Amino acid sequence: MGSQFAELYEKSMQDFQEGNLVKGKIVAIRGREVIIDISYKAEGILTLDEFTDTSNVQVGAEIEVLFESFDDENGIVILSKRKADRQRTWNDLLSNAQEGNIVEGKICKKVRGGFMADIGMEAFLPASLVDVKPTRNLDQFLGVISKFVIVKINHKRKNVVISRKDYLDKEKNQARSKKIEGLATGQVIRGRVKNITDFGAFIDLGNLDGLLHITDMSWGRLSHPSELVKIGDEIDVVVISIDRAAEKVSLGLKQKSQDPWENVAQRFPVGTHAHGRVVNILPYGVFVELVPGIEGLVHISELSWTKRVSHPSELLQVNDEVDVVVLNLDREARKISLGIKQAQDNPWSHVNEKYHVGDHAKGTVRNLTDYGAFVEIEPGVDGLVHISDMSWTHKVNRPSDILKKGDTIDVMILSVDPQSKKISLGMKQLSEDPWERLTKDLMTGLQISGKITRIVNFGLFVELENGLEGLVHISEVTGISTANDLEKNFRIQEPLTVSILHIDHESRKIALTCKGETVSIPGSR
Repeated sequence: MGSQFAELYEKSMQDFQEGNLVKGKIVAIRGREVIIDISYKAEGILTLDEFTDTSNVQVGAEIEVLFESFDDENGIVILSKRKADRQRTWNDLLSNAQEGNIVEGKICKKVRGGFMADIGMEAFLPASLVDVKPTRNLDQFLGVISKFVIVKINHKRKNVVISRKDYLDKEKNQARSKKIEGLATGQVIRGRVKNITDFGAFIDLGNLDGLLHITDMSWGRLSHPSELVKIGDEIDVVVISIDRAAEKVSLGLKQKSQDPWENVAQRFPVGTHAHGRVVNILPYGVFVELVPGIEGLVHISELSWTKRVSHPSELLQVNDEVDVVVLNLDREARKISLGIKQAQDNPWSHVNEKYHVGDHAKGTVRNLTDYGAFVEIEPGVDGLVHISDMSWTHKVNRPSDILKKGDTIDVMILSVDPQSKKISLGMKQLSEDPWERLTKDLMTGLQISGKITRIVNFGLFVELENGLEGLVHISEVTGISTANDLEKNFRIQEPLTVSILHIDHESRKIALTCKGETVSIPGSR
């Protein structure tokens, strides 16, 4: 009999190891103590504090407890209901969960660095992982029931780190993927303007944001997206493109209406007179909006018949309304060339009727060049007085020697070419050619007085007393061999006695000489 008892005792000691979970039955309740029979050599005692729910604490109820140890001195089995619950939860967690799994629980208290959450056992929730956005008011999360992602399990320490942020991100990503799968190109969808930037607006489509680029907002010109939409606006947009891999959606507003360039050839054929608004000014011209979405360029050369324009801003400002004519149209390239001057009367179209060869006219010197002067005889109509048509008697070296910009002068019409927009004018033709009259008494060897008008490298130009001009070549000046000698020894407007050397009637040139004459050289005095 004694040996059988010893075997049972030994067996019971083998079955009840410290840290084991064992089944027990409530056999008595004495105040706040609960007596548990675990079929061991002694009974165990639990306090009611060990039970989270005391409603089921009654005699005969079966419970699971943790066998901690046996108190030989007092003959008591030390048990724990709370630790049993924690051990069972931990065992369940190890068998059913791993990092990345989703669990449900309640955020129950704040601790250093975050929260403790009850997921059947206590788990640590870092403050940085409580929400998708950083927040200073952490108290608002206390008592929140939520789902969490297990981010770390420490088996040795038996603790778990969880993340609410990862769960919210996961939910959002799943919702975004589901939303994008339901979209199709060309679909019209309603959204809310969430954010506005310089390049467009982000539209909240519900679990998914799409980009409405500024170029897809309007067929017309738009300086900034805020001109058309504002944050909070509910708008209908068209799905232009979908990048399912990157989960990006491009949206459009203007695509809800027809592209105005589709029928531009019918609306604005070449030659059409139209009315528009200046929307942009550049050094080379102005852009004019004919209708929203259709703009044309008026090149600087097409601004005016009558004015010389250095910059379009001299004539126009943004938002000015103008009449234009369509000069050229390229629908494929989306380009229209316009003219403003073509919508006005062209002064050159009446030149043939108003000006004839031999007519006298009055004009204003507008520009001087090396070869002549441009004279405006009416607004928009200029003619050229060539340097050779300025004087009968003098060789004009530079037009600026006898004319200046702004001078009002009389001229004669020499030729008219309205096709090339050219008119030749003359100044000397207003008087009779005096050449024959003035040269008939000039003979070779004739001594005559004059005054120096120009000093050049090859000689002296001398205005004779009869008004004609002749050249004393450097080789015909006694004692002078270089241009430098001429500069040193002669002065402009100085009187000089010369002799006629030769008269070239065809070239209208008079050659003079100082040789044989008594020449007074200032440098030799």
